[in-house]
Amino acid sequence: MDVDQILKLGFIQTTPIELFAVAFGLASVWFMKKERVLTFPLGIVNVIIYVYICYKARLYAYAGINVFYAIMSVYGWYNWTRKDKRDKRIRIRECTKTELVLNALVLLIFFVILRFVLSRYTDSVVPTWDALTTAIYIIGQWLLSRKKIENWILWITGDVISVGLFAYEHLYFSSLQFLVFTIIATLGFLEWRIKLMK
Repeated sequence: MDVDQILKLGFIQTTPIELFAVAFGLASVWFMKKERVLTFPLGIVNVIIYVYICYKARLYAYAGINVFYAIMSVYGWYNWTRKDKRDKRIRIRECTKTELVLNALVLLIFFVILRFVLSRYTDSVVPTWDALTTAIYIIGQWLLSRKKIENWILWITGDVISVGLFAYEHLYFSSLQFLVFTIIATLGFLEWRIKLMK
């Protein structure tokens, strides 16, 4: 079967590869919510497929961020499974005020650079939104890899924007995926908040 063959599922068109990517993405975020390391191998499969999908849709920053996700997923997988000197795994934590300021500054820098590159050197039709979500997700992935609870706030923000962005590109199943991601991320934030308070 051609991975780019159009399938009609009800009123929505999709492709087999998009369905496959969505399934792995949803599974990955579900396991992230549960604080399970399985989030990383499932996420790696998801992001590798999305490099292809986003490149074809001319969402170049999204394609690039998925390469970054793959690398950070390997780091996160390692970081979540390693033990410290007391033979304990890393725990959910909050960012310090300094970390919050630094992360916000880095997010802004990534946004400005990505917006410039996308506007100037690509045929992206949504450079601002592509750059903004990509910058948000870069910091979100970094915080996830370090088990910082603020990662969820960034995922929620980026996911809400991505619902509209992917619908605009006629990637309706991906748009639906981001809607489900928003719900799971909200639940994940609440679940991690309870664990943090213990």
